Amino acid sequence: QEQLVESGGGLVQAGGSLNLSCTGSGYKFTSTQVGWFRQAPGGEREFVASITWTGWPHYADSAEGRFTIDRNKTTVYLQMNKLKPEDTGNYYCAVGGWRSDRESYEYWGQGTQVTVSS
Repeated sequence: QEQLVESGGGLVQAGGSLNLSCTGSGYKFTSTQVGWFRQAPGGEREFVASITWTGWPHYADSAEGRFTIDRNKTTVYLQMNKLKPEDTGNYYCAVGGWRSDRESYEYWGQGTQVTVSS
Protein backbone atom coordinates (compact mmCIF):
# COMPACT_ATOMS: atom_id res chain seq x y z
CA GLN A 1 0.00 0.00 0.00
CA GLU A 2 1.41 3.35 -1.06
CA GLN A 3 1.47 6.13 1.50
CA LEU A 4 2.27 9.75 0.62
CA VAL A 5 2.73 12.64 3.01
CA GLU A 6 3.13 16.22 1.80
CA SER A 7 4.68 19.02 3.85
CA GLY A 8 6.20 22.45 3.45
CA GLY A 9 3.17 24.54 2.60
CA GLY A 10 2.44 27.87 4.21
CA LEU A 11 1.74 31.55 3.74
CA VAL A 12 4.21 33.57 1.67
CA GLN A 13 4.23 36.95 -0.03
CA ALA A 14 4.28 37.24 -3.80
CA GLY A 15 7.82 36.84 -5.09
CA GLY A 16 8.76 34.54 -2.24
CA SER A 17 9.70 30.85 -2.19
CA LEU A 18 8.54 27.59 -0.67
CA ASN A 19 9.95 24.08 -0.83
CA LEU A 20 7.35 21.32 -0.73
CA SER A 21 8.19 17.73 0.18
CA CYS A 22 6.39 14.50 -0.61
CA THR A 23 7.59 11.54 1.40
CA GLY A 24 6.51 8.17 0.11
CA SER A 25 6.64 4.54 1.05
CA GLY A 26 5.84 1.68 -1.22
CA TYR A 27 7.10 0.08 -4.40
CA LYS A 28 5.48 2.52 -6.80
CA PHE A 29 7.09 5.55 -5.19
CA THR A 30 10.55 4.39 -6.18
CA SER A 31 9.67 2.83 -9.53
CA THR A 32 7.10 5.10 -11.21
CA GLN A 33 6.49 8.77 -11.86
CA VAL A 34 5.58 11.10 -9.04
CA GLY A 35 3.52 14.15 -9.84
CA TRP A 36 2.56 17.38 -8.11
CA PHE A 37 -0.90 18.81 -8.68
CA ARG A 38 -2.70 21.77 -7.13
CA GLN A 39 -6.28 22.74 -6.57
CA ALA A 40 -7.55 26.23 -5.91
CA PRO A 41 -10.88 26.74 -4.12
CA GLY A 42 -13.67 26.02 -6.57
CA GLY A 43 -11.22 24.92 -9.23
CA GLU A 44 -10.12 21.66 -10.78
CA ARG A 45 -7.02 19.80 -9.72
CA GLU A 46 -4.32 20.83 -12.21
CA PHE A 47 -0.91 19.49 -13.08
CA VAL A 48 2.19 21.32 -11.83
CA ALA A 49 5.18 19.02 -12.37
CA SER A 50 6.23 15.39 -12.46
CA ILE A 51 9.43 13.40 -12.28
CA THR A 52 10.30 9.91 -13.47
CA TRP A 53 12.01 7.28 -11.37
CA THR A 54 15.23 8.17 -13.20
CA GLY A 55 14.90 11.87 -12.42
CA TRP A 56 13.56 13.36 -15.66
CA PRO A 57 11.27 16.32 -14.92
CA HIS A 58 8.22 17.61 -16.74
CA TYR A 59 6.54 20.95 -16.00
CA ALA A 60 3.30 22.71 -16.66
CA ASP A 61 3.74 25.95 -18.60
CA SER A 62 2.79 27.89 -15.48
CA ALA A 63 5.63 26.27 -13.51
CA GLU A 64 8.37 26.29 -16.15
CA GLY A 65 11.28 28.51 -15.12
CA ARG A 66 10.00 29.09 -11.59
CA PHE A 67 9.57 25.63 -10.07
CA THR A 68 12.05 22.77 -9.82
CA ILE A 69 11.15 19.17 -9.07
CA ASP A 70 13.73 16.72 -7.73
CA ARG A 71 13.76 13.43 -5.92
CA ASN A 72 15.69 10.89 -3.95
CA LYS A 73 14.64 7.41 -2.89
CA THR A 74 12.21 8.56 -0.22
CA THR A 75 11.22 12.14 -1.04
CA VAL A 76 10.14 14.25 -4.00
CA TYR A 77 10.72 17.97 -3.66
CA LEU A 78 9.05 20.91 -5.36
CA GLN A 79 11.06 24.09 -5.03
CA MET A 80 8.81 27.01 -5.87
CA ASN A 81 10.34 30.43 -6.54
CA LYS A 82 8.88 33.76 -7.65
CA LEU A 83 5.51 32.73 -6.30
CA LYS A 84 2.39 34.50 -7.54
CA PRO A 85 -1.08 34.82 -5.96
CA GLU A 86 -2.42 32.49 -8.65
CA ASP A 87 -0.15 29.74 -7.29
CA THR A 88 -2.40 29.58 -4.23
CA GLY A 89 -4.03 26.20 -3.65
CA ASN A 90 -3.81 22.85 -2.00
CA TYR A 91 -0.81 20.96 -3.39
CA TYR A 92 -1.01 17.18 -3.76
CA CYS A 93 1.56 14.59 -4.73
CA ALA A 94 0.57 11.41 -6.51
CA VAL A 95 2.27 8.27 -7.84
CA GLY A 96 1.81 5.74 -10.56
CA GLY A 97 0.72 8.03 -13.38
CA TRP A 98 2.04 9.66 -16.52
CA ARG A 99 3.07 13.32 -16.58
CA SER A 100 0.02 15.60 -16.60
CA ASP A 101 -2.58 12.84 -16.98
CA ARG A 102 -4.37 13.31 -13.66
CA GLU A 103 -6.63 10.30 -14.09
CA SER A 104 -3.68 7.97 -14.54
CA TYR A 105 -2.30 8.52 -11.04
CA GLU A 106 -3.21 5.76 -8.63
CA TYR A 107 -2.37 7.05 -5.17
CA TRP A 108 -2.65 10.54 -3.70
CA GLY A 109 -1.53 12.31 -0.56
CA GLN A 110 -3.73 14.51 1.63
CA GLY A 111 -2.23 17.78 0.39
CA THR A 112 -0.47 20.80 1.83
CA GLN A 113 -1.87 24.31 1.58
CA VAL A 114 0.05 27.08 -0.18
CA THR A 115 -1.19 30.65 0.11
CA VAL A 116 0.51 33.49 -1.74
CA SER A 117 -0.50 36.97 -0.72
CA SER A 118 -0.27 39.96 -3.04
